[in-house]
Amino acid sequence: LGQLGDASALATLVRRLDDGAAPVRQNAAIALGSLAHPDGFAPLAQALTEGPADLRFQAATSLAEIDPARAYEPVLAALADRDPQVVAAAALSLGAIGNASAIPRLVAELDHGSAATRFDVAYALAELSDPRGREVLAAALADPERAWDAVTALSRLAGADAAEALGRALLGKHTPPEATVLAAGAIRRFAPNSPHHDAARRVLLAALVARKVHVRGIAVEQLGEIGGAWAIAPLEKLARSGKGAELLESIAMALRAIAERAAAAASDAGPEAAPKATP
Repeated sequence: LGQLGDASALATLVRRLDDGAAPVRQNAAIALGSLAHPDGFAPLAQALTEGPADLRFQAATSLAEIDPARAYEPVLAALADRDPQVVAAAALSLGAIGNASAIPRLVAELDHGSAATRFDVAYALAELSDPRGREVLAAALADPERAWDAVTALSRLAGADAAEALGRALLGKHTPPEATVLAAGAIRRFAPNSPHHDAARRVLLAALVARKVHVRGIAVEQLGEIGGAWAIAPLEKLARSGKGAELLESIAMALRAIAERAAAAASDAGPEAAPKATP
């Protein structure tokens, strides 16, 4: 109902916040967030303070979807919730809201007793460009369930320390291949002087022949975003092979993006300059 944008469903959804079944309560809160009607804000704010944990958890997210600025104070207060999942949801919501005033309160939760909550707090801090959760994020690179998000957050932080953490992930035996490829693309993107720059290139090219098609797809996507002349031949080779059959459109898009960057670089360099391959 929320995704359909039907405001007439508002009263029904609000009533279902008090349903005896947890899935019904949660889905009502999700729908109110998707509906984003202002009249859904107050019931969700009440649910955040008075509802059961499964509802408080979802209310922290849905409030920010309705009115991020107005949601800031009640969601910030939810960092003091007794349930670690509610604290985690509140932290992520604060990161999405983007108000840097939340940083001191978030930093205080980096010592939370729940490892999952500490990770979500660190992720939220990265969204607010605060690096103090970097070690928590780096430690999660070996966690199959959190490695992708850890790479995403470290990439947002950028800088030499983040590049070093991502560089270690290139060699980490426990880092999932998807996250390893994403980390390689991030290093090539924001850390051209990193000692891991060349290793990142090797990881990206090796991933083009990975066994799993989605890993190959991630590599193609990353090369489309950061690849230079060095990526053209491997991409063309993949397109001609059986492993590239499901990725032909993505490969074509990546090759076009590389060509467009080369043309733009040549144009910026002036008519007398010859195009240069990306190192």
